[in-house]
Amino acid sequence: MERIKKAISRKLALVVSGCVTLLLAACGYPVPDYSDWDMTQEVRDSLQFLSEHHYATNYNFQVIGDSLKLNREASGRDSLYVYKGDELVVADYRIVPKDTVEPVWIKVACDQETMGWVPEQILLEKVVPVDPISKFIHLFSNVHVIVFLVAFGLFVLLFLYRRIKRQPLHISGYRDIKSIYPVLLCMLVACSATLYASMQLFVPETWRHYYYHPTLNPFELPCILACFITSVWAIIMVALAVLDDLFHQTDFSTAFFYLLGLGTVCLFCYLFFTVTTLYYIGYPCLFVFLSWSCGYLHKMDHRYICGYCGKEIEKKGVCPHCGALNK
Repeated sequence: MERIKKAISRKLALVVSGCVTLLLAACGYPVPDYSDWDMTQEVRDSLQFLSEHHYATNYNFQVIGDSLKLNREASGRDSLYVYKGDELVVADYRIVPKDTVEPVWIKVACDQETMGWVPEQILLEKVVPVDPISKFIHLFSNVHVIVFLVAFGLFVLLFLYRRIKRQPLHISGYRDIKSIYPVLLCMLVACSATLYASMQLFVPETWRHYYYHPTLNPFELPCILACFITSVWAIIMVALAVLDDLFHQTDFSTAFFYLLGLGTVCLFCYLFFTVTTLYYIGYPCLFVFLSWSCGYLHKMDHRYICGYCGKEIEKKGVCPHCGALNK
């Protein structure tokens, strides 16, 4: 019997180790070795540039800076400008290994007459891919802190206003709404933020590649990205469930106040777990948060419902809402 248990334990350990290895190997986009491929040097260099920089010729950008200076020749002085909103296409690239300051130059074109060279570092600071998902990622990365501060400020102002007017504060946390969805939403946001920070920490090139070639289909992505996109879809669906559940239980003003507070909590979770995961503190914090959330959901699952009016009651006996006896 002991031999059978040991054999099963070894096989189980091998299976778990193999699964973990496959998951870790699937976290990044594969970078093929082009050295043995039957192709011209020009094609090989182009493919190598694509694998390292995640974009190549014919890739489209849009200018988001006020203006972008282009040189008619690489490292030349004759220049022209493109402006905010202009769309550019990558026409060519040039690598200057001896130049340690600006080793990569990109030739971009706005039209047949407006084209020129610009250092890659300067180009990427003032452009964004034309894909709507890439634009959203860029926008959210720049404004999420501002959105959090604005939402938190509005929440505090409304809180103080209701206190001054002596209006009842129906919302002060998860317990003020009889729904599991707000807790699930915060759990999903915390997990998504941890996944995002983990990609930045361990496989940053995977996220960079996704930024240039985004998709909302998780089945086309490596494992960690697929989990992240799946969690984003789950956040959207749970957020819709929160709205539906909330507006069935409260009036508009109370619902708005609650949503403002819940949005602030979700943004705080995102900021907290994104930052702490980069220093490895986020993982134990996530474990504690998920443990507390699961415990709270477990308590909610054991609440009683009146068999006559359908409202929630704390214990069996006479319903305080309709007076029916619940045994």
